[in-house]
Amino acid sequence: MKLYSIVDKDTCIACGACGMAAPELYNYDDEGLAYFLPDDNQGNTPIAEELELDAEDAYEGCPTGSIKLANSNFNGSIPEED
Repeated sequence: MKLYSIVDKDTCIACGACGMAAPELYNYDDEGLAYFLPDDNQGNTPIAEELELDAEDAYEGCPTGSIKLANSNFNGSIPEED
């Protein structure tokens, strides 16, 4: 099953945890906020299978829950929290 990611830049605190856990997947903009590197934070590009554990580490290590993971693409939208 494919895994997708996106970063909620509204809640990101620019701590750098995701970039340390998965530097191939997360980078930072001019304000220091993280974004999903493979597709410029659109959440449409599946994560390469060999990087899925790194993505999960970034997800688990994000102190604000800004890293989102799902088994379907995000189409550029952050999902609403329940």
